[in-house]
Amino acid sequence: MANDAVAGNALRVAPAQPGATDDPVRGVLAAFTKDLIKGVDETLAAFLAAEVESLTEIDAAMGGFAATARDCVLAGGKRVRPTFAYWGWRGAVGGEEPLCSVLPALSALELLHTFALVHDDVMDASDTRRGLPTAHRAAAARHRAAGHTGDPDRYGEAVAVLIGDLCMVWADRLMAHAAVPADRLLDVRRCYDQMRVETVAGQFLDVLGENDSASWTVDRALRVARYKTASYTVQRPLLFGACLAGADADDPLIATYTRYGLAVGEAFQLRDDLLGVYGDPETTGKPAGDDLRTGKPTTLLMLARQLADPAQRRALERAGSVTSAREVDRLADVVRDTGATAQVERMISERVTEALAALGTAPIDETARTALTGLATAATARRA
Repeated sequence: MANDAVAGNALRVAPAQPGATDDPVRGVLAAFTKDLIKGVDETLAAFLAAEVESLTEIDAAMGGFAATARDCVLAGGKRVRPTFAYWGWRGAVGGEEPLCSVLPALSALELLHTFALVHDDVMDASDTRRGLPTAHRAAAARHRAAGHTGDPDRYGEAVAVLIGDLCMVWADRLMAHAAVPADRLLDVRRCYDQMRVETVAGQFLDVLGENDSASWTVDRALRVARYKTASYTVQRPLLFGACLAGADADDPLIATYTRYGLAVGEAFQLRDDLLGVYGDPETTGKPAGDDLRTGKPTTLLMLARQLADPAQRRALERAGSVTSAREVDRLADVVRDTGATAQVERMISERVTEALAALGTAPIDETARTALTGLATAATARRA
């Protein structure tokens, strides 16, 4: 298949000079993983071309649906999860091992990510993703334009659920192309399955929190961050990479990656909390203040309620009912005035310090140590 030919290119990743960019994550990725990201994108494109062609043979409409799923995968993104998995692998095997054997497995994580994003957008009723209409909104618009019968929004949500499901199946299929021993791939699969279970657990807690915000706490908000984001964004991808390298449970790298991944993953989500209120839509690709409009019980909002004086607390009770941009801006000012924004910034800094301490004495390839050090800072100081 075409993706096997792409994977067969023995890509070697060497540091390059970061270009000028407003996005620190993209800067670090450009410096350390340019060839990796190119390899992931090419692997995905080749694999998905074959899959779309196969599904088109079932029915022309099925081909269009599969093409929409493909476009969701290839629409952009930083490839953060394959990147952390790559450095988890490279940190264990060193700088000489060719990438081709594990590239399909690394690329599969981006399909898993698309599954999570598409479903998350349905659950959050989000309108945009990466500056474009979300999958369910786009499908609803096509339904209206075609003059189909039935509820366009309900149709759009159903299509988006199926797109996510297809991406999950595609991830499994692509992972099977990894050229690693069968017993090792079984260990990788166990790690991958645990990542998926923890992602679902975190997503459920996220949904529950939005419907039971009155009884939510800072601790539970951090638990959501731990399982919804830290697990499947940083910690499990690193461990996934270590498993691809053949590391066993007693390998000191496992403890290092677990400690580092939890700290960076939580910091990553805390930055998301801040961007959800104060982010620039031109950079984030999503409307500013969405978390305040929905009353999402993030760590930021829970801390604001905890720190608020009586007047501020009354104002914060409007989270979830504000609609206009002016109201959202006022509420964002209240959150900042409670000191919650500064507290979340301190929490991010503390977790980055913890992550770097974990890397300090770890038995890890030095280039991987440098890259993970840069990613710990960049992923938590980003603007998108």
